[in-house]
This record gives sequence, C-alpha cells and structure tokens, in this order.
Amino acid sequence: MSSAVIAGGTGLVGSNILSTLISHPAFTTTSAFTRRKLPIESTKVTSLENKDSESWPALFPRSPVPSILFSALGTTRAQAGSVANQRKIDLDLSLALAKEAKEAGVQTYVLISTAGANAASSMAYPQMKGELEESVKKLGFKHTIILKPGLIVGTREDSRPPEAVLRSMANFMGSVSGGRLKDFWAQDADVIARAAVNAAYQTINGNKDEGLWLLTQTDIVRLGRTEWTVPHGT
Repeated sequence: MSSAVIAGGTGLVGSNILSTLISHPAFTTTSAFTRRKLPIESTKVTSLENKDSESWPALFPRSPVPSILFSALGTTRAQAGSVANQRKIDLDLSLALAKEAKEAGVQTYVLISTAGANAASSMAYPQMKGELEESVKKLGFKHTIILKPGLIVGTREDSRPPEAVLRSMANFMGSVSGGRLKDFWAQDADVIARAAVNAAYQTINGNKDEGLWLLTQTDIVRLGRTEWTVPHGT
C-alpha cells in the first residue's frame, strides 16, 4: 500500500490523476495541494487547500512520508497575467515542491511536462518546462518519471478558440482512424493520467530500475491505454 501527493489536482490532467488514484487499490491515501475545492471527494483524499500557493512547500506531508509526488501544475500566461507570474507557478512552485519532496524522503517523482520542453527554447512556455525538467533531474530521486505529452485533449473551462479547434480535430481524427491519426500528436487527459499512475505503480512495485524514465507520446498511449489494467488487490 502506498500514499501519494499531487500538485495540480484541479487541472485537466491532475483531476484525472486524482480520480485514478482513488480507484486504484495500491494507493490508500492521497494528499492534494489546491487553491480551491477539489472536484472529487473521497475518504482516501486529504485536501491541502490554501489560496496562497507559496505556502504549499511548508505544508508538504512528512509523517508518514508519501511514496510519490505527482506534479501536474500548469497555468497559462493569460491566467497568470504575465510570463513572469506563469513562471512562478509552472517553474518556481513546481521546483520548490519537488525539493521539499526530496528532503522529506519521497522515492518517486512524476512530472507532467510537454513534448516541446526545451530549456534553450526562445519561447517562454517550452523554456520554463525544459528548465523544470533539467532541475528535477538533478535532485536525484530514486525514480524520476517525466511524461512528455503532445496536445492534451479534454474539456477545459478556459479553453481558447484555437485550442478548442485543435482538440476537436484530434478527436475527429482519432475516431475515424482508431487512434492512429491522433496518438502521435495528441493524447486524452485521462490516458495521460493513467500512464502517470501506471508508471508510478511500476516503480513502487519493484518493476522498474532506479533512475530517469522519460515517457514519450507513444509510451503514454501504451501505459495509459493499451497496457492499462487496475490490479484487484495488492
């Protein structure tokens, strides 16, 4: 039996990770950092609700020490108000929580990143995601899992028109091709979430060597859909 912590549990991927953890018998408790009420209620979930996200690292659970931290934090420049404010969430807060998890003794760290992450990019979003990837690699968790999805498909409250068009296109291409014309560039949020939980479960179950595990879009589809099963017991 294992416990988990999630940051970003109200987001598109994070909320799916949370629901997947609730239904998975290997995970007994999940603590969720959030600025607002969680979308899911369960006796297995402890809400670490605080509108001041800068206080979150100090609230990191330490007794008992969680097995896994799932990092699914993410915002947009429009939501944050500026690139500088976006970096405070996507990079600074995410890294602060990762450092706190490492100090607490967490063994497995799971990051929802992006396929285009590149610390040397001239574009702000892939640059900050790339910087985060490089920084968490250096922390030296026993297991570091980084998921690199393409376009994330799902229902967003704040979806911008261009993104909505792309998601509709992805869904159409997937429906007419059995997924073949979609899987290589876009993944459903629930599939990404299941891939994250599946990968984490493999590390705590002793089925994965220590070190870094990068999950490409192909890996995400495989772990989150093709090979996805929920064990009946632990």
